[in-house]
Amino acid sequence: MFKAISSDTTGVLVEKKSKFIADVFYVESESEAEEKLKEIRKKYYDAKHHCFAYSIHGENGIINKYSDDGEPSGTAGGPLLNIINSEKIENIIVIVTRYFGGILLGTGGLVRAYTDAFKVALKNINLVNKDYGNIVKIKIMYSDFEKLKYYLQKNEIKIVDIEYGENVCTIIEATDEKYEKIVSNKNDLNIDILEISVVERRFIEI
Repeated sequence: MFKAISSDTTGVLVEKKSKFIADVFYVESESEAEEKLKEIRKKYYDAKHHCFAYSIHGENGIINKYSDDGEPSGTAGGPLLNIINSEKIENIIVIVTRYFGGILLGTGGLVRAYTDAFKVALKNINLVNKDYGNIVKIKIMYSDFEKLKYYLQKNEIKIVDIEYGENVCTIIEATDEKYEKIVSNKNDLNIDILEISVVERRFIEI
């Protein structure tokens, strides 16, 4: 389990006429992070610096990467990653774009400006707990639908979608533990489960 941001956000800081724009995104892979970086570079094409840091929860461990993007070494990317790590947030990328205002800030001033811009952005979001989980499809008869909804609500299992056809197919998010509980106890639930299967493995909010 790890902490993640609940939504993307932006924070803006002006320091001695230099403008720092911190864009923060939820991402689940390095390729997603790199794509967000491309988007920001295109959006703010006339800015010289797009410093970034990201931390990705991978199956083989945590993937960290950062860049000062032309700023003096150690003044931007590293300090941004330090905040991510100190807050223990994962699956996140922060990109801080700087428009130079003509006044040099010095190394200490740059560190404060980049990190303060990130902190402004973080004030706008909530953190949620996430982990690997399952997207599960449960097929039942209409007569059992209310009983299934009651069971899911009681066990704090999120319904993602409902498909109505000859039968009702309920799509849910479930941890491994909750999914195994349904499978192992399905004969005791007083619900006629016609079919149950995992359709996808992904990060879910828990």
